[in-house]
Amino acid sequence: MTATQHATAARDAKRRHAEALGIDEAFVARMIERFYAKVRQDDVLGPIFAAHVVDWTPHLVQMNRFWRSVLFSSGEFAGNPMLKHVVIPDLGRPEFAHWLMLFEETLGEIGTDAARDHVIERARNIANSLLSAAIVHRGGGLGPSKADML
Repeated sequence: MTATQHATAARDAKRRHAEALGIDEAFVARMIERFYAKVRQDDVLGPIFAAHVVDWTPHLVQMNRFWRSVLFSSGEFAGNPMLKHVVIPDLGRPEFAHWLMLFEETLGEIGTDAARDHVIERARNIANSLLSAAIVHRGGGLGPSKADML
């Protein structure tokens, strides 16, 4: 098997696994639409996003691409979330924890427990990576300890 064939097989297996949990492109679209509707109305996250997202339409398109890439290895996302997040000064552990809470709440509204668990595990890993990068970027040494992770 060539490297390309192996990558294609791995991508297909990842998509099949997600689809077996009820996670498909329509699920991702519902997740993004509902989650960011909550974010915009949220007292904690709403002002942060309002200060950094000028036009929601391209942001939502990009978030759909991002999550399809995460969940299906679609390879369609181009961007650097790390650079976007580390420069936001008022984005720390409490805000990431709140983001995860809203995200998990949204997942519970649109999918099965298995789908929620599958996606939230990835979201938590992403949030911890972004939090670690933000702490390091702000001169906080090596980032949060294991106990401080989300």
